[in-house]
Amino acid sequence: MALYKYNTSGVFSEIKEKPFKLERDIQRMFETNMSEIMGLEMIKSEFTIKDRRIDTLAFDPQSKAFVIIEYKRERNSSVIDQGFTYLSLMLQNQADFILEYNETQAGNLKRNDVDWSQTKVVFVSQGFTPNQREAVNFKDLSIELWEVKRYENDSVFITPIRKSHASASIKTVMQNSPEFKEVTEKIKEYSEENLLKGKSDDVVELYESYKNAILNLNTEIEVKPQKWYISFKKANSHICALEIQKNGIKLTINVAKGHLEDSKQLTRDISTVGHSGNGDYELKISDTKYLEYIMSLVKQAIK
Repeated sequence: MALYKYNTSGVFSEIKEKPFKLERDIQRMFETNMSEIMGLEMIKSEFTIKDRRIDTLAFDPQSKAFVIIEYKRERNSSVIDQGFTYLSLMLQNQADFILEYNETQAGNLKRNDVDWSQTKVVFVSQGFTPNQREAVNFKDLSIELWEVKRYENDSVFITPIRKSHASASIKTVMQNSPEFKEVTEKIKEYSEENLLKGKSDDVVELYESYKNAILNLNTEIEVKPQKWYISFKKANSHICALEIQKNGIKLTINVAKGHLEDSKQLTRDISTVGHSGNGDYELKISDTKYLEYIMSLVKQAIK
């Protein structure tokens, strides 16, 4: 990707790429800014288990799942094989990951508090080959590629490589692998289709109306299906969540208690009760009567 500087005379000048000399520099940058870059909690750098070293261990507070981050050095190595090895390693040694979390975070995380089905591996590199990109282009594969580039003015461009909407299932090509079978039985990639399955046409149409309205608030908002709900995020900032129910949808807005301006008082304070999604306010929706007003509430969560 080419970047340019635009001066007052209207002339473009290219900002040249300034590659990182060491992969360790990329690792240090990610670990220092883990929450800002990926929306994750930093757990451990250079985590060793069963004679294998994991570059970075992180935790996703939204999906309640561990994330393994590896910084690629060999451009021709297999991300699929390495990814499945790490996923299998985690699933076979859950207690070790729980212990590491509790020791570093001074927490009391229990095995059942973790959604192991949402575990994933992220590879970070200054560049991936076409083969590596194609290797992870499966809709139900919990392996991601993130590309990072640095430029002469010290700007850094970080982008996850998106999977195509037409991507196939990994099960069609890996069904004979024992290691693959073990991992896919426990790890799931959730989709809107999964969460809408079996719901009435009215509920599906209601969801689509609110989904489109939320996406229209900002071009950078993305849809991120989770196990129980569908999250809407801008960069790594959670905005709101829609939980599909039998006769409608439930909206959770990521605004802290006391900071939401709701003159119609449609929302309910859920700051003291357990709930899906992030935020202290929710409301149940059965029609589009207040759609425009509800979007004014959601907009308050966009940062």
